[in-house]
Amino acid sequence: MSPQPPSSRFKSVTGWRRLVAASRYSWQGLRAAWRYEAAFRQELLLAIVLVPMAFWLARTPLEVIVLLLPLAAVLVVELLNSAIEAVADALSAEYHMLLGRAKDFGSAAVWLCLVVLLAVWVVVAAQRWLGAAPLS
Repeated sequence: MSPQPPSSRFKSVTGWRRLVAASRYSWQGLRAAWRYEAAFRQELLLAIVLVPMAFWLARTPLEVIVLLLPLAAVLVVELLNSAIEAVADALSAEYHMLLGRAKDFGSAAVWLCLVVLLAVWVVVAAQRWLGAAPLS
């Protein structure tokens, strides 16, 4: 039997205490993203505008979900991209090809999410205004 690697002291909390701690860390992450990441602030402000518009534009609950999921994906991927950038910046202040590539991959992921968001909104809006049947 192989020996177990040493356990992190951060992994010893379980149950409700873990849920409370995880929630606290999540809020800290959201506050840090708002404070330090201009792109996250811009995308969150976009979400504040688009969420009510989704309920106005959509004709069915399914259309609301179809409009909101790519918006949520943009925010999630932006947070992951920011995490990659923070780790890369903490590892080295000097340019490193692989760190640069990792940051570019994260940026590309955000961009693809924004393209999907735009495409979904255009299709749903076109269906509404052209009189096509709603998603049901």
